Amino acid sequence: MGRRVTAVKAKRSTSALQVGQLHALPGKIIKGEIDVARLPTDTWVSLPVALVNGKYDGRRLVLCAGIHGDEVSGVEIIRQVLSQVDARKLRGSIVAVPIVNIFGFIQQSRYLPDRRDLNRSFPGSPEGSLAARIAYLFMRDVITQAEYLIDLHTGSDHRTNLPQIRADLTDDDVRQAAIAFGAPVMVHARIRDGSLREAATRRGAKVLLYEAGEALRLDQPAIRDGVAGVFQVLKHLDMYEYEKKLPERQPIEIAKSTWLRAGRGGLLRLSKGLGDQVVKGTQIGIISDVFGDSKRSVRAKFDGIIIGLTRNPLVNRGDAVVHLGQL
Repeated sequence: MGRRVTAVKAKRSTSALQVGQLHALPGKIIKGEIDVARLPTDTWVSLPVALVNGKYDGRRLVLCAGIHGDEVSGVEIIRQVLSQVDARKLRGSIVAVPIVNIFGFIQQSRYLPDRRDLNRSFPGSPEGSLAARIAYLFMRDVITQAEYLIDLHTGSDHRTNLPQIRADLTDDDVRQAAIAFGAPVMVHARIRDGSLREAATRRGAKVLLYEAGEALRLDQPAIRDGVAGVFQVLKHLDMYEYEKKLPERQPIEIAKSTWLRAGRGGLLRLSKGLGDQVVKGTQIGIISDVFGDSKRSVRAKFDGIIIGLTRNPLVNRGDAVVHLGQL
């Protein structure tokens, strides 16, 4: 495990935690909503928000999920964390938003109704597109609260991911939090323009992005690792002592990764799975015609570990089929 933040004697908090029109007194958990926009039916659509204001002073952690509306495992991770945390024992505070892209969640879609990707729309604008306005609202009301941020995601487009933390591992505070989270792997990942991670980092937050499982599925191993990881970060930040024994794991560090792509169209049959370590040249799968007569192998380009793969056996030439992290 990474080094822990130095603990200090707990001091009782006297400050209310406020987000939008919601506020929570010390030692309390408050759940409510932040209005976003009206539907054409004139019905308001709102972000669900939970405020956990600790009884004692400490750091402030923001948890969010559902920036892509079809990524539901993160919603369940936040639900389980909120059901287990006790505000009377918490040092600091947690702001939790289980569904950021509420429009996509309703439609079971990654995107907003205008097909924009919310995670390419930050920091947003009060006068821009729907995506820009939601991003601006989320930054203004929620991210301004964050010292640390854990952004929960899953795979997309019929792909699944090995539980992993993606972060700027050159930042020592971020690196130590990533180690504490204890996912099987941690990946040094560049920041994408317009992403929440980029915008929150520019605001001074220390950001971990958790990737695990696949879209529109409650992936139980991904959820289990995610819940444990959040509580391990809370412990690392000296915010909370979890009563259950948490697994201790030293993540495998990955400096870079690449997607292996289909050399032909056809039916994909994989012989390796998530978390498998392979050496350069290892056959990971075969793509063939429907009779199995014309075949093309998918082989590892370097020694690595499989951190993502497609669940769809029907592939076209050039499709990303296996995500390989370099060891």
